[in-house]
Amino acid sequence: MKILFAFYIPSGGVETLNRMRCKALKAQGIECHLLYLQAGSGMQNITDIPTFVMSRDREIRQLLNKQNYDCIIVCSNYLILPRIRRLGFKGHMIYEVQGLGSKESAKIILSDAKSNVLSTCNGILYPKTPHLMELIERFYQTLPRFCFHDLMDTSSFTYRKNPKPNSPIIGWVGRLEENKNWTDYLHIGHKLIQDNPAIKLWMFEDATLSKPSERNKFSEMVQQLGLSSSLVIRSNVKHVEMPDYYSMIGDSGGFLLSTSKVEGFGYAIAEAISCRCPVLTTDSDGVRTFIVHNQTGKFYPVNNIQQAVKEAQELLTNVQQREAFKINAFNHLEANCNPTLYVNHFKQMLRSLGYVL
Repeated sequence: MKILFAFYIPSGGVETLNRMRCKALKAQGIECHLLYLQAGSGMQNITDIPTFVMSRDREIRQLLNKQNYDCIIVCSNYLILPRIRRLGFKGHMIYEVQGLGSKESAKIILSDAKSNVLSTCNGILYPKTPHLMELIERFYQTLPRFCFHDLMDTSSFTYRKNPKPNSPIIGWVGRLEENKNWTDYLHIGHKLIQDNPAIKLWMFEDATLSKPSERNKFSEMVQQLGLSSSLVIRSNVKHVEMPDYYSMIGDSGGFLLSTSKVEGFGYAIAEAISCRCPVLTTDSDGVRTFIVHNQTGKFYPVNNIQQAVKEAQELLTNVQQREAFKINAFNHLEANCNPTLYVNHFKQMLRSLGYVL
């Protein structure tokens, strides 16, 4: 069986998801290819997966005719659904929902997508994210719905021993955009550094995806808060190198800080947990997959800097709690998001569509 996963650009959580599931499905005899409409920084992470970057009708038609896919799974980009049908694809097509930004943004997108999805697709796939579940059950009652957690490969993306940093590190992963809420990160970091000037801030981002206006705003705030000497920004780090950074953050006595307003799944949090790095996060919906407050990590209310600082200081000083979080979160992640579980759910979805596996 041959499947094509289609998305806008190889970057962020979807790029990670695609690589991990292609590997897991390949081990079960399902061949997977990737189609991106434009090149992105995540191309550096892809190996051993047939990957195509194209956007012209002629190129996509040739790909479909040559590869003869059994099923195409289109993530987020509902506008391309009728186009794929028009270019001659007759097989099963599934619309996959990941992220979509804020709850209001997700509502608008899923409402706008409805006619395209219902007229072209045989099913809809989405993670167990409460606001997405609610919206999809409202808009897509007549379409077969498949809902299960994304996967995290804790065996290959895992803790690595490195020299222990001299100072606590507070990490952040994301894009400079409103939903990722980088302003919270800078304000929280600023407050913590006032109490402990040794603290370092590490930001991991994709600089190719930020708007100049947002980057200017970011630079101005860094200067206003006096964070330049405490801040290290890394752009487009290879995914294979990220376990080293997460592991060092955890070993430093620091933690990953996730400030997003809404997350569909939250791969940065899953990756940190897999590398034994404690997490402080907003209750951004999708992260409930991993975080149970004061058991597997910590929540703070979005934009509540005072509460975030209080929780952060406890994470920085309570060694026993930190160690408990590392163990509990890793076990929780393995139980709910392991590749075997994902593949079983995925194969069950395909069988329900009539495929014999």
